[in-house]
Amino acid sequence: MAIKGNSGEYKARSPLGMVIAVLLCCFFYVFGAWQRSGYGKGDRIAVAVTQQTACADASAAGLSFETHHTGGVANATTSGLGGEPPPSFVPCAAALTDHTPCHDQDRAMKFPRKNMVYRERHCPSDGERLLCLVPAPPGYVTPFPWPKSRDYVPYANAPYKSLTVEKAVQNWVHYEGAVFRFPGGGTQFPHGADKYIDQLASVVPFADGSVRTVLDTGCGVASLGAYLDSRGVMAISFAPRDSHEAQVQFALERGVPAFIGVLGSVKLPFPPRSFDMAHCSRCLIPWSGNGGMYMMEVDRVLRPGGYWVLSGPPINWKANHRKWERAEEDLAGEQKRIEEYAQMLCWEKVTEMDEIGVWRKRTDTAACPAMPPAVRTCDPANSDDVWYKNMETCITPSTTAVGGQVQPFPERLKVVPPRISSGAVQGFTVESYEEENRRWEKHVKAYKKVNYKLDTKRYRNIMDMNAGVGGFAAAIFSPMSWVMNVVPTAAELSTLGVIYERGLIGIYHDWCEAFSTYPRTYDLIHVNGVFSLYRNKLEITKEILTDASCNVLHP
Repeated sequence: MAIKGNSGEYKARSPLGMVIAVLLCCFFYVFGAWQRSGYGKGDRIAVAVTQQTACADASAAGLSFETHHTGGVANATTSGLGGEPPPSFVPCAAALTDHTPCHDQDRAMKFPRKNMVYRERHCPSDGERLLCLVPAPPGYVTPFPWPKSRDYVPYANAPYKSLTVEKAVQNWVHYEGAVFRFPGGGTQFPHGADKYIDQLASVVPFADGSVRTVLDTGCGVASLGAYLDSRGVMAISFAPRDSHEAQVQFALERGVPAFIGVLGSVKLPFPPRSFDMAHCSRCLIPWSGNGGMYMMEVDRVLRPGGYWVLSGPPINWKANHRKWERAEEDLAGEQKRIEEYAQMLCWEKVTEMDEIGVWRKRTDTAACPAMPPAVRTCDPANSDDVWYKNMETCITPSTTAVGGQVQPFPERLKVVPPRISSGAVQGFTVESYEEENRRWEKHVKAYKKVNYKLDTKRYRNIMDMNAGVGGFAAAIFSPMSWVMNVVPTAAELSTLGVIYERGLIGIYHDWCEAFSTYPRTYDLIHVNGVFSLYRNKLEITKEILTDASCNVLHP
């Protein structure tokens, strides 16, 4: 009887035990997959990629990870150039978790406030540079994948709440425990960027692909760019590192292209005729000041046929001057000067609706009014040479033969850009341009054999440190990621204009200095030929070559 009783009891409990066991197995399987997915703590992907890209195994994918400059040393990858051991870098102090060398607040306050000079790049001298590894903040986790990252950012990654208080009524960002939530609001669109973009779309042709690249000045947390992305429009946004802490940091954590910058006294780091649209939403730039210099700078980077959108003061000042707490005569004079400068620049006013003014840069220069005698034309020689060059009160000529008409996106990604077909980039013919693209398609196929995550959501923010004509970015193009195509100032050819004509984005930069961004803002960095460019220009280049030789995808 006892045996029969025990047998029955066992049979009664067995199904329940099996269910519990199955549930536990499922739980730990899902938990383990989550841990390895790159979307929670304990991200293993970087380790896995590093192991897979070890120098000993690289030849299997047809890639070479050896430095191009070993100086004849037999074992340069392990012992350092010249037989010296490779350097090691200690961690920086915890207080430097968001260290941005060329935008240091203490250094900035030593420069003039006029024309926002103190908000521009001011890099430390060689003796002041820190050679240490910037630490992550406590509790840092891998950012959410796109598109979830558009709306949610882990609090631990950028633990700053000031915007949740200062911009609470404008719906920029909300603090919700372990995460920040970005509802898509802005100063001029507190009810959401989508509705604001719908309003713009009534006059700006986003839908047909003719407006692809957008420059958002004074971007806040870049909600305009975040929501333009779903419409196939790529915006690059910038804002200064100011009292509204973490604006650009939030933008990049969200997966939106951005950099730290300001429209002050120095030219923007872009070539002429780059953007299909420029946008200012309450960006606090004195457009009517300095003889129209800021509008002239926008005109320089705006493609013929491109749009300029000004949202906020002084547009529709008659209905808003009390809300803005500004004198009517001041606002009226400000708008009058903006209208006069726009006419001088040959911008046609498309519309004024609510607090939004939209202008379009004419493509037919014959229809432009005569330029006032006091205004000069900018020197067209070296028009791409803008790095640390001061803005000028002059009008950049619209060279149709060079700028040409670009195709709608995505067709423009694959067709030959006007700057190539017209021969404006010396050293590139149509044939060599097409061969360059085929070469990068081949290399990216090899990369994917090494890094199987390249085609997934794992990488949203990608940088190409030496972009050329954008072949790498075009070869890995995906709506789930974007590439900051950097054209070094040391490069022989200025190709950034070609990159924009393809519907991609990028920036000029000198790699002797720090990039204008916060730490930890890129998921993947591609390096090709950078060390060759700077071989005799950086004191630490030899050390970098040794350390990077086994970790960089280098064809």
